[in-house]
Amino acid sequence: MLIGEYRHTIDGKRRIALPAKFRRALGKKVVITRGLDSCLFVFSQTQWRSIVEKLNRLSMGQADSRAFGRYLFAGAAEIDIDQLGRILIPSELARHAKLTTKTVLIGVNDRCEVWDEQLWDTYRASVEQEADRVAEKLGEIGVL
Repeated sequence: MLIGEYRHTIDGKRRIALPAKFRRALGKKVVITRGLDSCLFVFSQTQWRSIVEKLNRLSMGQADSRAFGRYLFAGAAEIDIDQLGRILIPSELARHAKLTTKTVLIGVNDRCEVWDEQLWDTYRASVEQEADRVAEKLGEIGVL
């Protein structure tokens, strides 16, 4: 399980170091793709295969299924983790996430998310303001 929040810098070659705890969970090669809310998703190869299997069960006759598959797969890249624990962010993905030099890597159970630091801080603040309301809704359906 991936948990926690880590602040890192991205270098001029678009490399970013993954936290050691994340590297242990992710393995030696990861799949990185466009995420939601202007971030990037980083998956282990095992988790990526699980997502692929789930998406393969969706009907190609549904426009939403086709659109989300295109969104996720067209932006995906297999990336090796180098000996220093870094991954290279493809330029198109860096643009998608509006990455500058300051980034935040967060663990979200089955994936790592890569955020621009300013976007993350803004997003986190807005979610924190709504946490009680969201918890109430989740409580109604038995999650909390």
